[in-house]
Amino acid sequence: MLTARDPLAANNERVKLFASFVNAVALGLIGFAILRPLVEDIANASLSALWWGLTGLALHGFSHYILGLIRKEVKE
Repeated sequence: MLTARDPLAANNERVKLFASFVNAVALGLIGFAILRPLVEDIANASLSALWWGLTGLALHGFSHYILGLIRKEVKE
């Protein structure tokens, strides 16, 4: 059985997938910024780790913004 394509559902799914991708990158950056200095040596923690962490937090916030782009169905 072939069903009609729902463009709204397709768009919303693309938005959710992109937000998930951005969030995964953000968590990777935060993990890199926090876990790497802890595993190597806490004395090696530098200002660059702070920037990596802040970049990850910014991307995480951006993923929340992206989720706000999900469209709702308008009933007529």
